[in-house]
Amino acid sequence: MKKILITAGPTRELLDPVRFLSNLSTGEMGYALAKTARKMKHQVTLISGPVALEAPAGVKLVRVTSAAEMKKACQRYFPSHDVLIMTAAVCDFTAASKHRHKIHRTHTKQLLLKQTPDIVAGLAKKKGKRVVIGFCLETEDWLKRAQEKLQRKQLNGIVANYYKPGFYVPFGKQKITTAFIRPDALPLRLTQRSKPEISRRLLEWIKDLEKLQLQDKK
Repeated sequence: MKKILITAGPTRELLDPVRFLSNLSTGEMGYALAKTARKMKHQVTLISGPVALEAPAGVKLVRVTSAAEMKKACQRYFPSHDVLIMTAAVCDFTAASKHRHKIHRTHTKQLLLKQTPDIVAGLAKKKGKRVVIGFCLETEDWLKRAQEKLQRKQLNGIVANYYKPGFYVPFGKQKITTAFIRPDALPLRLTQRSKPEISRRLLEWIKDLEKLQLQDKK
């Protein structure tokens, strides 16, 4: 039995008390993965952004809203886990300064943003013998961009998803096409598979990455 830390869903970055930046993530992938990992008898902690999903039975659920909150939760739980699977779609930008009151259009012509921290890259630098898996969503050159992120973030593996607005949408419960990418092998592509099936395949794939990680650390 492994101790697996999974992140899921979007983050929300408040601009003022009633508005926020976010994305289209539903959390379905992360929640399916947590449920599958529990069925495989793993101990699971699920750090979740705001979603309309029930926590899988037997899973420790940690709810967060912002990227800063998710970073803090990941830093707290990562040291006590064997595997991190970062499915969460952390918002890349947040407000440079948050307004205490509602922003009125008559008073504001532009909003200043700043980047949020790259959570998975920061944790991967401290992984030691642990396995860190990232997720990415791209609208062009999806495999190439995923491979670049794999190397740049020092991940053991990355799961690449393709999104073509209006034609191919990977959000929600529908079947998706994805690719598992590792540094030492060709991408493993899975076409039109359900998220529970992808979860099972991913957890099996991670077993091979763990063996490789142990070999590299000897």
